[in-house]
Amino acid sequence: MPWYTFHMSGGGHGGGGLPFFDIVDGFFGAAHDQGIAVSAKPFILAGVFAVIAFLFVSPQQTWYNFQAVIFLSPIWLPIVLVRFSVFRFIEANRLAWLANQEYVLLELLMPRDIRKSPLAMETVFTNLHISPGESTWYKRLILGAVRPWFSAEIVSLGGRVHFYIWTRAGYRRAVESFLYAQYPGLEITEAMDYSLLTDPSHAPNRMWGCDYVKTKEDPIPIRTYAEFIDPGKPLAKPEETIDPLAQIIELLGSIGPKEQFWVQINFRVTKGEKYNGKKNEKGEVYTWKDEAGEIITRMRDSSVRKTKRVDPVSGAVTEVEGFPNPSKGLQEGMFAIERNINKPGFDVGIRALYSAPEDAFDGSMVTFLIALWKPMSAEGLNGLKITRWDAIFSDFPWEDKKGSHEAHINHQLVDAYRRRAYFHEPYKLGWSTMSSEELATLFHVPSASVTAPSLSRIQSSTSEAPANLPI
Repeated sequence: MPWYTFHMSGGGHGGGGLPFFDIVDGFFGAAHDQGIAVSAKPFILAGVFAVIAFLFVSPQQTWYNFQAVIFLSPIWLPIVLVRFSVFRFIEANRLAWLANQEYVLLELLMPRDIRKSPLAMETVFTNLHISPGESTWYKRLILGAVRPWFSAEIVSLGGRVHFYIWTRAGYRRAVESFLYAQYPGLEITEAMDYSLLTDPSHAPNRMWGCDYVKTKEDPIPIRTYAEFIDPGKPLAKPEETIDPLAQIIELLGSIGPKEQFWVQINFRVTKGEKYNGKKNEKGEVYTWKDEAGEIITRMRDSSVRKTKRVDPVSGAVTEVEGFPNPSKGLQEGMFAIERNINKPGFDVGIRALYSAPEDAFDGSMVTFLIALWKPMSAEGLNGLKITRWDAIFSDFPWEDKKGSHEAHINHQLVDAYRRRAYFHEPYKLGWSTMSSEELATLFHVPSASVTAPSLSRIQSSTSEAPANLPI
């Protein structure tokens, strides 16, 4: 589906260039993130009624207010219109540039004898830590160029589990080369886009979907594959270790022939856009490393103990701060954060949905979708929680009586999924920042320890004949 079919809404996400609209948009977005379905309509109606009520209470003052607004319009109106036009100009250029890009969906067909840990996939992601296309303001603002992003996907179609990577066609050679370098027995083929074959958001299908974000600050890592090593087998072979994806693959493989389960992980190099232009003490762009420094400082300061001293002469009582004395838990937490941010960082947007016809839809799968990434969560560190889309509904009868709002949300969710859209308008959504190790934990080629029959594996690997073979 071409990028030029993106709709351009009047307000847009992030304010659409209008002053203060980003604050309003952020308020509603934060409310939705907390699972509260907040609509702008009541606030708009309340504002209109307030103006009308004030008109009856003090018509003369209301008239003066309107006169002042009109009198000052030569000042505020050009600012609003110019700002709005500039943002729309940049947006239109970006959409036009994206419409000219070609994309390809690659399926990973895995042999039965994979004997590598997720470290191999972390190496692949490290190689994809690239950001061409945004080196100058002319490329970004005039040409509309953006740095590449990729989508790693785990999909169950009727109980058969597939692994995909979506990328620009121009990066296909690099993606395949990096994967073959780490997994020589892997087979990579171009696949038809499964998301275009059915429409989960229309009858007779039912669906439920959401996005995932970190539960705490981004520099705090989730539970990664390095922590899944059995303490009793620290030197175990990869095929004998615990694979963090094993439960997810088994769950996806357990669904019926009419059901579908889609998981999508969009990622790109992080450059600090999440912090909306914030600067650090050096005047440079604020990134997750700066945030990590603040978190570590806060943790260290929390371990400082204050003691009271009494002056023997005056009798005055003073508090004296001692040296930081962090507990073992705090020390391990600070070490985990420092280790995490010293690896390549990515903006990561995670999305998932479950769908099936009305007669086959299993409501309990929604519960498992919500807890999909539970194995990667750690109480002392970080985890993943659901947000947006169907997560904003709390099943109260007064939320969406006719179901029209949910139907609209589901249609947008499917549209965003098909476009692998997360970092740009009109589906610019709040994402998490993760290291290459965290990303490899969420998506990697399963080792031989995962024996789920639903996971498609090829019988043997193929390779070219030796060049020195006698004829």
